[in-house]
Amino acid sequence: MNGSPISGRGDIPRIAQPPTEIDAAAWTAAAAGDATATTPSIRRILLASFIGTTIEWYDFFIYGTAAALVFNRLFFPSVNPFLGTLASFATFTVGFVARPFGAVVFGHFGDRLGRKSMLIYSLLIMGIATFLIGMLPTYETAGMWAPIILVLMRVAQGIGIGGEWGGAVLLAIEHSAPGKRGFAGSWPEMGGSAGLLLSTLVFAVVTGNLTDEQFAAWGWRLPFLLSVVLIGVGLWIRLHVPETPAFAKVKARRVELERPIVGVVRDYGKNLLLAMGMRIAQNALFYIVTVFVLSYAQSKLNISRSTVLTGETISAAIGLFAVPFFGALSDRVGRKTVYLSGALFAFCYALPFFWLLNTQSTLVIWLAIILGMNLGHDCMHGPQAAYFSELFGTQVRYSGISVAYQLTSILGGGLAPLIAFALLETWGYPAVAAYVMTLCAITATATFIAPETYRRDLDDIQMNRASIDVARP
Repeated sequence: MNGSPISGRGDIPRIAQPPTEIDAAAWTAAAAGDATATTPSIRRILLASFIGTTIEWYDFFIYGTAAALVFNRLFFPSVNPFLGTLASFATFTVGFVARPFGAVVFGHFGDRLGRKSMLIYSLLIMGIATFLIGMLPTYETAGMWAPIILVLMRVAQGIGIGGEWGGAVLLAIEHSAPGKRGFAGSWPEMGGSAGLLLSTLVFAVVTGNLTDEQFAAWGWRLPFLLSVVLIGVGLWIRLHVPETPAFAKVKARRVELERPIVGVVRDYGKNLLLAMGMRIAQNALFYIVTVFVLSYAQSKLNISRSTVLTGETISAAIGLFAVPFFGALSDRVGRKTVYLSGALFAFCYALPFFWLLNTQSTLVIWLAIILGMNLGHDCMHGPQAAYFSELFGTQVRYSGISVAYQLTSILGGGLAPLIAFALLETWGYPAVAAYVMTLCAITATATFIAPETYRRDLDDIQMNRASIDVARP
């Protein structure tokens, strides 16, 4: 084991005993998994990852929409409108702060016990918290307890979504055939577009059929209460999917790491930082367009929220095709080429985006949203799952991609509407555009430095050298 990346360290792969005949059989079955999986079984896996993430992101996105529309009045009415909006966005940010904790916890057990079980727990946590938000009393009836409980439920949402993305991504990618990982990984990413589409459709229907008074009084609760139905659907789907072949190989050889997160930091530290840099602009762009623009359009442009919600709905529908297109394209021309193109487009588009919004024309506003989301954002979002997964070995992959994805979400996503709103009030929309351009420059630089991975075989990178040495008879 001389020269292995973790030889002589405390965090060594756990091998309780030599492989038994049963272990050998499991290893053989797992090793054959990628090659023998039939097309229908792969389709079921991809559908399961897509539907599950759709439900999870629906739960997460409806909070952002409610935060932009009514939470400032319902939970922070004792402060002026500006501070109330900031406080509302701050509770939105709390969910992002909690996401890295979910990533560490779910990543740890996902790398030690398996991907499937963690997906079930993450769905339960997310769904229950979302339903309870729909039952919360407002400040008018519960006083300060109302925003306190709201924050606690948002923390629970963050923990649940923190463990969701990594498991759903690996469910698709670790089952997929070589040369198709970009397309396969785009399915759980499509769940983000579908979740946004579903949440905006629900809010559009609710706000379109209720007066402002009815919506503020009780209508805002309906999208949250609907999650109790969706969680049942998601649980039924996830209970019927198998463990991934890649993790089955690790389990069969008994080479799980005792502390996967330590292995990530020690052996994949550079890739972790690169993935975080690649993620930051993509995440910020999403929440600038879907959350901040709602507030900007209403407060500065006197544009109805239904206009923006309709544009976001159209964009989310297009994303169901754009995300898998860019994922599949990365299988042909490379992850780096596609990802870097999205970052550079978003950089150049930041200021024109606001020029288009400021026309106050409905069609032009829709076009602005579509260009920002479906070209800039989706060009990065499509290949992202596969790209990040290929940067880490199987023993630490759940932890690695989850921590990179969720830790960056604090700066890239959670703080983006808050920072953008503060910049807008202080220096105007050019400052918001400059903020987006800065993040895009970071992402473009990280992508340029990152290695190209699309031709790699997961079997070549799924176990580090020390694991193979220890498992050798």
